[in-house]
Amino acid sequence: MKIGILGTRGIPNYYGGFEQFAEFFATYAALKGHEVYVYNSHNHPFQEKVFNNVNIIHCYDPEHKIGTVGQFIYDLNCIRDARKRDFDIILQLGYTSSSVWFSLHPKKAIVITNMDGLEWKRTKYSKKVQKALQIAEKIAVKKSDCLIADSIGIQKYIKEKYQKDSTYIAYGAHNFENPNPEILKQYQVEKEQFNMIMARFEPENNLDMVLEGVSIAADKTPILVIGNHNTKYGSYLKEKFKSFSNIRFLGAVYKLEDLNNLRYFSNLYFHGHTVGGTNPSLLEAMASKALIAAHNNDFNKGVLQENALYFSTANEVKKILNSIKKSDNLQFVENNYEAITKSFNWEKINEEYLQLFKQCLDRNSGREQAK
Repeated sequence: MKIGILGTRGIPNYYGGFEQFAEFFATYAALKGHEVYVYNSHNHPFQEKVFNNVNIIHCYDPEHKIGTVGQFIYDLNCIRDARKRDFDIILQLGYTSSSVWFSLHPKKAIVITNMDGLEWKRTKYSKKVQKALQIAEKIAVKKSDCLIADSIGIQKYIKEKYQKDSTYIAYGAHNFENPNPEILKQYQVEKEQFNMIMARFEPENNLDMVLEGVSIAADKTPILVIGNHNTKYGSYLKEKFKSFSNIRFLGAVYKLEDLNNLRYFSNLYFHGHTVGGTNPSLLEAMASKALIAAHNNDFNKGVLQENALYFSTANEVKKILNSIKKSDNLQFVENNYEAITKSFNWEKINEEYLQLFKQCLDRNSGREQAK
């Protein structure tokens, strides 16, 4: 198969979840003998034309000059180039800035879209932007040849709202197997004597709810708050909870080894995300043997099943803090670790993508022969 992957800033990953997936999947597919192309921003740090047998196509991306509007121009440039490539499959990762150009996708290629999460629900967007994102979502659903949902919650949403089927293929993670307690020293914490939460500082990630629960709990175990807090919402939270010495705003931590060890040695790992689909940081927490307390919603429960503590209010956070210790709930930890091994490992997920591509090609070939 000749496969084109659009919708990311490029590989190797220097940015986020879709870029990480694109790197893992593209190199896997290339290793299996497929001809794979990934579109990169023209100013991506990696400027070579081939990465681990994957062909790299650099397209002009003006986002650094003009902001978010530049994403639309970058996607247009990628799609215009794809029209020249004779792809069998185009994998479109996300839809927010590409849907407007959907009619420009090459007619002969099968366009498969990973629908990501419910982007229009993000409170950082104005009402007008949220409406535009709903329209973009509708276009992607209607015009894609196949849809991928990376969570059961997203699959259910697409079926209920649009009466359209999608294929559930989860996100992935690597099991963490090399804990190093020495790393804890630089964060001034000790094994299972701290809790943590890691998220972008946005209201839908419920940092406020979790920290409110921390503030009213009798338990005064330190909680590490990891993420870029130099935002308006971050300033609000720091001001609100400034009198609580056990709430420590660390800022962003990018070193994966440090994050894995913090998750591994934490007492409780809080996950407040609500917008979905399958959040990479949640899988990484499972893979790092963290005891997870998650916001009670379909997206999180679809991944964690019964192997987590759930909360919907600050009072429920308080109750968890006052009564739960990791050492008393190791079965949850082991079950989630095993789930990464069996259900969320990258080889399984990469193979599921390739199988879906083949099914879509076979189905399309059957239709052509029937004409």
